[in-house]
Amino acid sequence: MSETQIWHGGDLDEATRLFPDAPQPWIDLSTGINPIAYPVPPLPPSLFERLPSPAAHNDLERAAAEAYRAAGSEMVVAAPGTQVLISLLPSLWPRARVAILGPTYAEHAQAWRKAGHEVAEIGTPGQAGDADILVVVNPNNPDGRIVGREKLLAIAEHLRQRRGWLIVDEAFADFDADETLVPLLPDNAIVLRSFGKTYGLAGVRLGFSISNQGFAGRLRAMLGPWAVSGPAIEVGRRALLDHDWLASTRQARAADARRLDALLAVFSASPPRGTILYRLAESSQAPVLFSHLGQRGIWARRFAHDPRLLRFGLPGSEAAWLRLEQALTTYAAPQAAG
Repeated sequence: MSETQIWHGGDLDEATRLFPDAPQPWIDLSTGINPIAYPVPPLPPSLFERLPSPAAHNDLERAAAEAYRAAGSEMVVAAPGTQVLISLLPSLWPRARVAILGPTYAEHAQAWRKAGHEVAEIGTPGQAGDADILVVVNPNNPDGRIVGREKLLAIAEHLRQRRGWLIVDEAFADFDADETLVPLLPDNAIVLRSFGKTYGLAGVRLGFSISNQGFAGRLRAMLGPWAVSGPAIEVGRRALLDHDWLASTRQARAADARRLDALLAVFSASPPRGTILYRLAESSQAPVLFSHLGQRGIWARRFAHDPRLLRFGLPGSEAAWLRLEQALTTYAAPQAAG
């Protein structure tokens, strides 16, 4: 992989290239995707045979508005994945000064730079200066940093006075939703929500933008008709309305996150950070552990900007948990002996 490329999780081709002799199957802990997916119901063949109807698309956006607590479904725009929205948003502004609170998901900065905007990555919201647009990932990927809702509302008001905009990527907010901006969304704020991460269905390719009605209309026009497939509409609608599943899954994955923290404590120089769906460990020995795990068929998420960091998603089975525990134990034993 070229060092100029953005490193993403889930690239098992790269894992196999780096560790060709690793035992199979791989345990892929490099993503922040729920490893236990929402149970997809049987789908009628007609969903694959026909173009999705406007009524079905509207039903999906109503379900998303209810799930995310938006004031109305007219504010919600369904898209074939949040990544598509990240790529489209920069084209809706003329040349602008964009501040991105980082370090964070690198596709945001890349999308704005590709569109010709002036981009600055900042460490605190107060460093945004005279930026026209501020982008905040909340909770942040990869460290789980949260900017509180009251703080975001104050930032949005400050930007509004200069006709600026706040964009908040809440891709991992479903399980950490207390600070979501959606219920009190200012007119100059846009929130992005991901479906696939929470519901373990990344291949469905479904995401949402939530904004004022006028901006939502512009974005909807850019996406054009039939932006979301019929199967994605049906699966997304059913899952978003299944509140019991979300509540029980939140509880189960939170327990998994605590279990993972206990395993990583031996390795991490400080308590692991992150969200319910991934944990970030930090150590000067991170590159050594990355190789140790890779040789044992466990793929963690490394970072080009900081080799001291490793991010771990949640194992999806007891067998995967035991393989990870054994690999971490065999790593820790020589360290303790030394």
